[in-house]
Amino acid sequence: MDELIAFVRARLDEDEQAARDATPGPWSYDPGKEWYDGDDFVTMTNGQEFVGYGGTSPFRGAICITGEAGHAQSARDADYIARHDPARTLRDVRARRRTLDRCQEGLLSGDPRLAGFAAAAVREMAQRWDDHDDFDEGWRASSDPG
Repeated sequence: MDELIAFVRARLDEDEQAARDATPGPWSYDPGKEWYDGDDFVTMTNGQEFVGYGGTSPFRGAICITGEAGHAQSARDADYIARHDPARTLRDVRARRRTLDRCQEGLLSGDPRLAGFAAAAVREMAQRWDDHDDFDEGWRASSDPG
């Protein structure tokens, strides 16, 4: 279990570093395509959906362009990307670290039921990185909840 906990901690460290290295937010998506150019609001007219940073409005710059304006999937992609800005990732990492710490306490508690629950929770937490080269298939969480 120590190796699994170390694996999860290392992935959380990577997620945290990636968020810290990204353009600071908040990121947002504005279907109205308003952009602040430093002096005034302008409207994007290049026909693309995009995610911007600097607050919900005004945008300070573009993070990414997801496709043609008005295209339903481009709009959904832009909304999804904006929802997962660096600040949200950092909050998620903090919460997952606290959960992992509590699981580690449960594993050391001496209570077999609590330790079993904690071990299952750590295995489930690790599943989000099951495509990582260091993921051990022996860590795969059982699909059977019982």
